Amino acid sequence: MASLTCSAADLTPLLAGAATNTTAVADYLCSRFDTIAARLSDTTYAVDSTYLLFSAYLVFAMQLGFAMLCAGSVRAKNTMNIMLTNVLDAAAGAISYYLFGFAFAFGSPSNGFIGRHFFGLKDFPSSSFYYTFDYSYFLYQWAFAIAAAGITSGSIAERTQFVAYLIYSSFLTGFVYPVVSHWFWSPDGWACPTRSNGDLLFGSGAIDFAGSGVVHMVGGVAGLWGAFIEGPRIGRFDRTGRSITLRGHSASLVVLGSFLLWFGWYGFNPGSFITILKSYGESRGYYGQWSAVGRTAVTTTLAGCTAALTTLFGKRLLAGHWNVTDVCNGLLGGFAAITSGCSVVEPWAAIVCGFVAAWVLIGCNKLAERVEYDDPLEAAQLHGGCGAWGLLFTGLFATKKYVREVYAGPSDRPYGLLMGGGGKLLAAQFIQIIVVSGWVTVTMGPLFYALHKLKLLRISSEDEMAGMDLTRHGGFAYVYNEDDESTFKPGLPLGRVEPTNSRQNSPPQPAV
Repeated sequence: MASLTCSAADLTPLLAGAATNTTAVADYLCSRFDTIAARLSDTTYAVDSTYLLFSAYLVFAMQLGFAMLCAGSVRAKNTMNIMLTNVLDAAAGAISYYLFGFAFAFGSPSNGFIGRHFFGLKDFPSSSFYYTFDYSYFLYQWAFAIAAAGITSGSIAERTQFVAYLIYSSFLTGFVYPVVSHWFWSPDGWACPTRSNGDLLFGSGAIDFAGSGVVHMVGGVAGLWGAFIEGPRIGRFDRTGRSITLRGHSASLVVLGSFLLWFGWYGFNPGSFITILKSYGESRGYYGQWSAVGRTAVTTTLAGCTAALTTLFGKRLLAGHWNVTDVCNGLLGGFAAITSGCSVVEPWAAIVCGFVAAWVLIGCNKLAERVEYDDPLEAAQLHGGCGAWGLLFTGLFATKKYVREVYAGPSDRPYGLLMGGGGKLLAAQFIQIIVVSGWVTVTMGPLFYALHKLKLLRISSEDEMAGMDLTRHGGFAYVYNEDDESTFKPGLPLGRVEPTNSRQNSPPQPAV
C-alpha cells in the first residue's frame, strides 16, 4: 500500500513541467485519496470486528452466569452435575456448531428453510458480507447457540441422565436452533426482516433483534418438553397434588449468576447490531449506529429493572414475603422479553415490557403448579413465556423511526400497532411464536420421548434421592478435606457427630 505522506517536494517536479504533467498531478493526488479511503475502510473493519468480538466475549461470559444461577437453584447434592452440564454446553456446542450449526444457520446462498454452505467453516471467511461470514461472527453466533442449550438444561435439572444431556444438547445446537436462526436472521430466511430478495413476510418480516424467539423460546420450549416427559422431581408434589417447594441451596450463587447474566446481556442485545461504526446520514454528526447501540443498552436495563421491582412487590402481595430468588428470575424475565424489540422501541416502552413480563412469569409459574409441572429454574416459564411476550411487545410498540434505522428496506415498512404502524408487524410476530413453538415441539419432543422409552432420560429414584453428585460424579461438590471423603461412599450412612463437653464427661475433681 502506498505511503500516506504528502509534501510540497513531491508535487514540485510535477508542477514545474509542461501542461502535460497535469495528468501526472491528478494521478498522484487520486492515489493519495485512494490510499486514505483504503485505510479508513480497514479501520472500519477493525473497529466493527473488535466490537463484535468484545460482544461475543460478553455473551460467552453468560455461560458462567448460567452455571452460577443453576448451581444456586438446585440442591447441594446435585451441584457438581449441573456445573458439569454447563461446561459441556460450551464444549459440545462448539463442535456441533462448527461442523453443522453455522452452515445450517448462515450458509448462504441457500433456500428459505436451511443453509447449505460453510460446513466445518469450509471456504471461510467469505467476502460476500464481511461481518456475516468472518470468524468473529461465527464466534458470536456460537455463543448464542450454547445459550439456548443452557436454558434447556435448567428445566430438566436434578433428574436427567448425563448421556441424555449430551445427545439433546448436540442436537439442539447443531440442528434445531440453527434452522430457527436461519429463518429469522439469515438474509435468505423466509421470515427475515432484511431478506435479500425483498419478499418480506407481511411486508415487514418478523423482528426478533437479539432472540426473544430464536434463542429464549427455543430453549424454553425444548426445556418444557424435556421436563414434561420426565415428570416432576421426587417430592415436588405430594399425593394430593399440593406443591412443595424444593429450594435451591445457595441464594448467593443465584444472585451472582443473575448479575453475571445482566452483564453479559450488554453483549447479547447491543452486540446484535454486529457493527457500530455506521452513520445514519443525519445532520447531527454525533448520531449514528453507536447511538442506537447505547439506546439498546438503556432499554435492556429498564426492562430488566422494572420486571425485578414488579416481581418484588407482586410476590410480596401474593406470598407475604420478600424473596431474592423470585426477584432475580423476574429480572431475567424482563431481559428475555425486551431482547426482541430492544433496538426499535423507546425507553418508556421498555418499562411497559418489563412490567408485563413480570406478571407473565408469575402467571406461568402459577399455571405450572396447577398442572404439576416441575422446572427447577423456571426456565420454560421465564424464557418461553417471557420470550413470547417479547415478540408480541415488539409488534405493538416498535417505532417507525427506529425500525427504518435498524432495518433497511421500503419506506412504508410496517411498525408497531400501538404506535400507528398497523397490524402487519404484529401478525408476523405472532407467526414467529407459532412457528418456533411448532418446530421445537416436532423436533425436541420426539427426541426426549425416544430417550425416555430407551430408559436413557431419567435416573433411577434411588440415585435421585441420594443425589447425582454422589451416584454419578464420584462425590459431593462441597468436600472440605481428604478425611471427609471416606464418609461419602454410596450406601454408607452418615452419622451425626454431637459436640462433647469435656467438663461434663471428666471425673469429679477433689476439693481443694
